[in-house]
Amino acid sequence: MKEVTVTFIEPDGNEVVATGEEGTNLMELAHENDVDLEGACEGACACSTCHVILEEKIYDDLPEPTDEENDMLDLAFGLTDTSRLGCQVLLTPEMEGMRIKLPSATRNFYVDGAKPAHH
Repeated sequence: MKEVTVTFIEPDGNEVVATGEEGTNLMELAHENDVDLEGACEGACACSTCHVILEEKIYDDLPEPTDEENDMLDLAFGLTDTSRLGCQVLLTPEMEGMRIKLPSATRNFYVDGAKPAHH
């Protein structure tokens, strides 16, 4: 497996460079590198707390989001034309050097207001 390096840009402008193996999803990569990306449903595509904003070039190269992902994205705060759920986007070699923005806030309808423990 090839290693891929991307940069997460947190809401405060802090940048975190993260390297992961091809096939790792962006939510897992964020958690492995202490990036503050929630993931309340633990990757089940049942919330929108791992919402990320991708560069247009990479977004256009990815497979289309599933209906389930689009339904969850509809609940996301600060939705953009290049928004995806981090748990649904797998690292590919084409993403090398990609910059991934985190939105300024998230909405969590999955756990009725309970804040999940940080992993």
